[in-house]
Amino acid sequence: MRFFIDDLPVIFPYDYVYPEQYQYMCALKRSLDSKGHGMLEMPSGTGKTISLLSLIIAYQQFYPGRRKLVYCSRTVPEIDKALSELKRLMQYRQTQGCHDENFLGLGLTSRKNLCVHPRVSKERKGAVVDARCREMTSSWVRAKAKTEGNIELCDFYEKIQTLESVDLIPSGVYTLEDLTDYGKDNGMCPYYLARRVIPLADVIIYSFHYMLDPKVAELVSKEFEKDSIVVFDEAHNIDSICIDSLSIDINQRTLRASTASVERLGERIEEMKNQNSEKLRDEYDRLVDGLRDALAARDEDLVLTNPILPDHVLREAIPGNIRKADHFVRFLKRFIEYLKARMRVMHVVAETTPSFLKHIREVTYIERKPLRFCAERLASLVRTLEITDLEEYGALAKVAGFATLCSTYDAGFMVLFEPYESDQNRVLNPVLHLACLDAAIAIKPVFQRFNTVIITSGTLSPMEMYPKMLEFAPMVQESFTMTLARQCFAPLVVTRGGDQVTVSSKFEVRNDPAVVRNYGNLLIEMARVVPDGIVAFFPSYLYMESIVAMWNENGVLKDVWRHKLIFVETPDAAETSVALQNYRTACNNGRGAVLLSVARGKVSEGIDFDHNYGRAVVMFGIPYQYTESRILKARLEFMREAHQIRENDFLTFDAIRHAAQCIGRVLRGKTDYGLMVLADKRYSRADKRSKLPRWINTCLTETSLNLSTDMAIGLMRKFLKAMAQPFDLNSQLGVSMWANEHIVQHGGRGDVVAVESAAMEIDQVR
Repeated sequence: MRFFIDDLPVIFPYDYVYPEQYQYMCALKRSLDSKGHGMLEMPSGTGKTISLLSLIIAYQQFYPGRRKLVYCSRTVPEIDKALSELKRLMQYRQTQGCHDENFLGLGLTSRKNLCVHPRVSKERKGAVVDARCREMTSSWVRAKAKTEGNIELCDFYEKIQTLESVDLIPSGVYTLEDLTDYGKDNGMCPYYLARRVIPLADVIIYSFHYMLDPKVAELVSKEFEKDSIVVFDEAHNIDSICIDSLSIDINQRTLRASTASVERLGERIEEMKNQNSEKLRDEYDRLVDGLRDALAARDEDLVLTNPILPDHVLREAIPGNIRKADHFVRFLKRFIEYLKARMRVMHVVAETTPSFLKHIREVTYIERKPLRFCAERLASLVRTLEITDLEEYGALAKVAGFATLCSTYDAGFMVLFEPYESDQNRVLNPVLHLACLDAAIAIKPVFQRFNTVIITSGTLSPMEMYPKMLEFAPMVQESFTMTLARQCFAPLVVTRGGDQVTVSSKFEVRNDPAVVRNYGNLLIEMARVVPDGIVAFFPSYLYMESIVAMWNENGVLKDVWRHKLIFVETPDAAETSVALQNYRTACNNGRGAVLLSVARGKVSEGIDFDHNYGRAVVMFGIPYQYTESRILKARLEFMREAHQIRENDFLTFDAIRHAAQCIGRVLRGKTDYGLMVLADKRYSRADKRSKLPRWINTCLTETSLNLSTDMAIGLMRKFLKAMAQPFDLNSQLGVSMWANEHIVQHGGRGDVVAVESAAMEIDQVR
């Protein structure tokens, strides 16, 4: 269909548009018009991705300037799904007479996912694929191959070097599979092909980390224009991703590997002194002029980049005591020995980065400035020494990154020494954490660099929390509800069992036999009543293990098995993939299944349980973080002081957004239906309930807020019986689906031709 938002003609690849999709596109256009940032929350399963793409592509093609869209998603399946939606949209636009000439849309992912080299693509580990690739594509390897005939190069990469960027790939939209096939057919490397044409693409879709992690963003995102439109989809966890991208953990294994790497560096330096000392002298001269010039090399050679340094720092000359290669190696040895000494701790030590730097200066006389340049200096040295197997130097790069981050930031970080890996572990295994506490540090450059950054998801409530944590001011901030011709999802809050004992995952009662029994009875009754698939979520792996063990002892699992098969998510990704596959098979063949999963796990993020794969989702308890974590305590203290966010407010906000993400998996469209069961007394309280997304909250009625197991099962039967009745899709017209005439009725501007033809049809019927 075709309609207008203000003066902008929007081509939408469906016959009808949902009211919330139309409102979402209107809000998105306001954000683009104002060249400001936006925050938009839209219900799960209501076509957020296609709405976003339809509006932005229409905007891109209609207005002069053709602003690039940089669409960031979390997982490879989500990236490919967005590319498929884009491909379908562009094909539909062609059928509607749109001439989107020279339009290029593509995705980017890791070498491991895109490699087509017959030997390298068989490697299973991403780090090994990266290393083997660099052994054949680094500039010094290729230069050496010109004089020595026995060096293997990558023919797929060499083909790219013979062509200009504009000649590499025809216009169109390429999914990851399309890109790989094109590379195979034309003898080109899909990974470097995508890297080369990114500046020419109208739409680029890739992972959050390519924009937020400075080590990666420096390589793939540095050439985007200021007026590019940056979208973070499924961004409910964006603060955690920002923090993880700048946090570093170092253990004794890391330090031992770093020591070995430093020794190897020393040996390589001695070899180069004997064979080609001119290169080391050239590097020294470049470093006098500043790092930015020293690293103005080709992208594929920039293999160990600095976590984050401002440009004015990079233009400074490298401190004299680390400018010479052998001096820098000795400097690294001193720093590693200092860390080893500090990690011989028998108790927890927490300190700020200025305190850590003061101590290292007093003990070793190492100053702040050389530490700040550690990561960039190491990158320069690795390139000069022509090292390609970077897997061996990963631990040393981590130590150098730690040094750089520590010495760059006075606030927003904490240095923590812990004698044990976890509180449950009693074997001495010290860990050094550099914990980023301020999510704004990683994303602030993105907000400053681009005019329009859109943060969107189905679970962003309460929305006022994100501008505080990320330190930005959205020009548009909207949360949309779901318009329904029939109530196709039913949120229920179960507060007690059939014996009237309160159910909760609170630490004091979580292992109470009565609570465990009531949780088990709820699952048994649901397995008896609900057809096809049920997904059950727990707050943590530890809690799930203890509950499942107790259910096994008291016969709950046997009772569930009578009705459905049981599959369990584990921390192992391969095992979980097999469990998911078998779970779907059981749902397809009519046997039915229960999948026991964990909030914050793989299943809760990005895996859809649409239609028969998820007729009910039950959340056992509230998925609070482990509150005794020292890093979490430090972050809570930082947010209280810096953003005036109280500890309990953040913990509840974080737990409820993950619970909402879990139960939102059950609904993938308005033709789908499912039950959302929140099994914990605390969900009935207003302070918890108010933090649920608006589209879920509006459907929580008084009759569904304080249920026993028996009452909940009765409501489930009633809901499933209603969903089993025939449903006329035409009854959605004008209510939950709009045609052009409905857009006009609600004050919008539809396609004139479509509206007139609809009016003529109505007249003929009369």
